[in-house]
This record gives sequence, C-alpha cells and structure tokens, in this order.
Amino acid sequence: MAYFKYLPSIEYISPLESRSSINTFIEAKNLFRRIKLSDNAFSSPYVFNKYIIQEGDRPDTVAYKYYGDSSLDWLVIFGAAIINQRTDWPLTSDELYEFASKKYGNDLTAIREYRTRQVKDSDGRIILPAGYVVNQDFTIPNPDNPTSTLNPVQGITNWEYETEQNEKKKEINLVKPSFVPSIRREVETVMKYKPGTSLYVSKNMRKTDNIKIKSP
Repeated sequence: MAYFKYLPSIEYISPLESRSSINTFIEAKNLFRRIKLSDNAFSSPYVFNKYIIQEGDRPDTVAYKYYGDSSLDWLVIFGAAIINQRTDWPLTSDELYEFASKKYGNDLTAIREYRTRQVKDSDGRIILPAGYVVNQDFTIPNPDNPTSTLNPVQGITNWEYETEQNEKKKEINLVKPSFVPSIRREVETVMKYKPGTSLYVSKNMRKTDNIKIKSP
C-alpha cells in the first residue's frame, strides 16, 4: 500500500541491547500515525461519488478502475471509512459462505430475528414501516378492520442477516479524482512531525519516549 510511504519514522531503543549501557536505536515506520477524513466530508456531494463494490473487487483494483492508479488503494480505504480491511471490506460470495458456515455451522437457515413487514391502509398510507426488530408474536390493529389484528412479521435467517450485512459494505464513497492532488498535499503536511520537543529529530523522524533500563 503506497500510503506507507507517507508515514514518518520513529527511532526506538533496541530490546536486544538491554544489557548494554549504550542506547542503540532502531528505525521503523510510525504505524500509529494516522489521518482521518472529516465526518462532514462524507456528507458533501462535491467531494465524493458513490461506488458499489463489485464481486472480487479489492482496494487496489477499485483504485485502478476509478483513479487509474492502483497505488491509491489507501484513498479507497479512507473513503470507505475502513478501519480493519479484513472485517470491513465486503466478502466475495465464496468467502461469505465460508465465513457464515464457520460461524453458524448447520444453523444457516435458523431464524436469527423477526422483523416487521410494511403495512399500509386502504388509502396507501404507511401504518407500519418494514424492518423493525420485534417478537415473533408481535401484532398491530388491522387498519382496515379495527376488530382484528395483524401479525406483520417475517423471520430473518442467519444467512439472510450475514448477506445483508455484507451488502451494506458494498456502497462506499470515493473521493473525486479532481481532489486527489490536494488530499495528497494535506496528507504529506499532516504526517510530518513538528519541532518543539527533545524527541524531535526531523520532520520525518522522532525518537520514542521509552527509557532504557540498564541491567544491574
């Protein structure tokens, strides 16, 4: 992922030198240095376009299709608000079936929860929206016959539930290509360290504040 090239580095004391009186530092990328796109930005129609992830898509293939540059996979991940790619990126059909089978065993078709069906009256007005989680025996008065009741409930199986959750992950926001140069500049600026502490080495390097303990 090309995003790692933007990460600054840190120097930390080598744990292998615990018996030495000389501090030996190891350089590594600072994986704790993160950026986050503003929540307000996700609601702006000027910055993002909607994208539906297709079967077999990966962040790098989406970046290539949308931006013409697979190295912008990190921007796809940010736009999709993904924290953990293993759990937040939608599964393929085969992966989903394998995941659900391991999770539920032989209970894929067992009822996980009950939800309301949409109910309208004779004038077409919605009396009860669909999708509320309710008990199996949930009832409401019949809008067209107050002396009777309705049981507008449907069972959702474990498989249907996991399929729905996976489908929700497929609609993501992608930053419009015209905004990519400015976002790159912003990332480069945010990632740099600022002077002001004894741990500062350069804009791309700082030391950790761990203290080496000498062996007696």
